[in-house]
Formats: sequence, C-alpha cells, structure tokens
Amino acid sequence: MKKVEDYIKSIPDFPKEGIIFRDVTSVLESPEGFALAMDAMNKELEGLDYDCIAGIESRGFIFGAGIAYMNKKGFIPVRKKGKLPRETVEMGYDLEYGQAVIEMHKDSIKPGDKVVLIDDLIATGGTVEAAAKLVEQLGGEVVKMVFLIELVDLKARNLLTKYDIASVVKYEGE
Repeated sequence: MKKVEDYIKSIPDFPKEGIIFRDVTSVLESPEGFALAMDAMNKELEGLDYDCIAGIESRGFIFGAGIAYMNKKGFIPVRKKGKLPRETVEMGYDLEYGQAVIEMHKDSIKPGDKVVLIDDLIATGGTVEAAAKLVEQLGGEVVKMVFLIELVDLKARNLLTKYDIASVVKYEGE
C-alpha cells in the first residue's frame, strides 16, 4: 500500500542549487494521494476540541477547506495583503530574502474561538507564526497546527514552542 510520501515529488536544485523542492501538486493530482493526504491530516484532529480551521494561502486553502468540510467546521482564509474585501488585520513576517504581510478578516475569529491552522508545508515557521499571531490578536486560541510536510532541519519547532504541531511527512535537510 502506498504512503503519502510516495506521491510527493522531490525536485533537486529548485528554486536554487542545493535545495530539494518538495512538490505537493503531485499529491493533489492523484485521487489516491490526495485522499491519503487529507485522511492523514484529518487524523491529527481526532479528539481535538476546535471551532474552525484557518488555512494559509495558497495550498493551505486546499487542505484546510477540505478538512473543514469533512468536520463540518468553518474555514478562515489567511491571505496575502490586499486580497480580502472586508476590514482586515495584518501581520508582517520575514522571508529568506525580504518581508511579507498576511491578513485575515477582522471579524473572522471571535474571542475564545479555538482555531486549527493548516498549511501544506512548514519550513522556518515564519508564515504560520504570523498567522497564529493574527488569530491571537483577534482573541482566538491556536489549539493545533497541521502540515502535510515538515522540513525538520529548518527548525520551525524552535520558533513555535508554545504550539501543538503535527506533520504527516518529515524530511531531513533543505
């Protein structure tokens, strides 16, 4: 029987030499791979008390919205700056070469909401940390972070020690 990692394609020297890019689009293209990924990520939520799922642009939308549907929960998009139509809150964070800003609708999280953050991959943790800060700024509580892939050597867990983190597939090295 195949595993999720059997559907993830590793692309050497992308986006630059020495990097191995872990491509999840190959998971999405396969009905079997996509089902395995969704089921494995959803399994991480068994027994967890939560109100909604927030997915980080863009592949976090795919996995997060599907899992929210599977569990009859609301879905909150966490988007790049300037993409949401209503009043927003924003949080900046550092990238490898520069900075970026993400936003959520100001009324998307209610005080006391228990929120699960979902994305396809965790590397350095900067994006998901910014998303968690937005949830907390709105009065919510991040009760879990779930990722399909974790790049272990980039040590995101060191940045996110106060959060419960789960990842389905872990890769050593960049």
